[in-house]
Amino acid sequence: MGAIVWEWLNFGVRWLHVIAGIAWIGSSFYFVHLDLSLKPREGLPKEAYGEAWQVHGGGFYNMVKYLVAPQSMPDELTWFKWEAYTTWLSGAALMVLVYYMGAELYLIDADVLPLPAWAAIALSVGGLALGWLIYDGLCRSPLGRNDTHLALAGFVFLVALAYGFGLVFSGRGAFMQMGALIGTMMVANVFLVIIPNQRKVVAALIAGETPDPTLGAKGKQRSLHNNYLTLPVVFVMIGNHYPLAFATQYAWAILASIIVMGALIRHFFNTMHKTGEMKTWPWFASALLLLLVMFLSALGPKGPLRGTMDAAGPAGPVTFARVEEIVTSRCSMCHAMEPVWDGVVVPPKNVLLETGDEIRLRAHDIAMQAAFTGAMPPGNVTQMTPEERAVLARWFEGGASGQ
Repeated sequence: MGAIVWEWLNFGVRWLHVIAGIAWIGSSFYFVHLDLSLKPREGLPKEAYGEAWQVHGGGFYNMVKYLVAPQSMPDELTWFKWEAYTTWLSGAALMVLVYYMGAELYLIDADVLPLPAWAAIALSVGGLALGWLIYDGLCRSPLGRNDTHLALAGFVFLVALAYGFGLVFSGRGAFMQMGALIGTMMVANVFLVIIPNQRKVVAALIAGETPDPTLGAKGKQRSLHNNYLTLPVVFVMIGNHYPLAFATQYAWAILASIIVMGALIRHFFNTMHKTGEMKTWPWFASALLLLLVMFLSALGPKGPLRGTMDAAGPAGPVTFARVEEIVTSRCSMCHAMEPVWDGVVVPPKNVLLETGDEIRLRAHDIAMQAAFTGAMPPGNVTQMTPEERAVLARWFEGGASGQ
């Protein structure tokens, strides 16, 4: 009964995370679109920057933006913050449930760096805190006065962290660590900069003082960062299920490419919302980056497996008996009707690899997870060797024969 409760707890938190993320991303995208589509006109209040007319659900909306604040506050004011907070809190809960409580499987890879669970968790938490502090310092430094220079510095910083985390954690762990870090940066922007600055503006207005216009400018800068980082975070959430994204030797470069792709796609939509012009070059550039991602993912697993696959593999055809021996000895302790690995109570994703027929049925999954990448076994806990991965790769490339 305890295992069933645990599974539903995991599922429930994940569902909440997705719901909150949809709400946060949706409101963020809407307000960026609104901000860029505003147009000034005569007759608006002098504090107003511009207005936009919109139609939705059978009704018309007249939206007016004030750069600082109106002369008097309305009785009701909606604050958009809980979507961001709930997304981060549920994501943090998932990080604990999956990656910290299952650190030996999902966060640690002894072939990368043999760490005790407590040390890996401490490095993860410390990395999140330090990452935010460095990013926040960059924004507050002289670099923050130039959005382009700050964006370039932030990109280099994220790529360097992605590479560094890959030297510490498993491929899956490093990938999710970067997703957690970017998400932490985004929600900290809301919690520590955007909302406090807005509260200061409101407080000054109520006190009859002139609000500091730099407060709004700083909040807008952080909001713009969140807008351009949203798509890479979504990619990490989805990419966690695709080993070619995180379990190859150039996973850090793949993530760097995705960050640029996400920025290009957002630039396309932001430009279209502001000017109505639909530029095509961001899509061509994104397509080229996607080809680069595919090429990088084809270069093989990370860590000590790199460069060994071709040399380790057999010269001739692979017998199915050898494949079956590898899979049953390295994989079936979890992928069985009654798993024997401690902490695994049901076969992951209901994948069974106990019989020859089950192995042949899952040939593609085996190749993607354990041959062309090092995603499985998680953290290489069963110590699958490069030679064994090469056998599985050649078996799949040879048609996954059952002979």
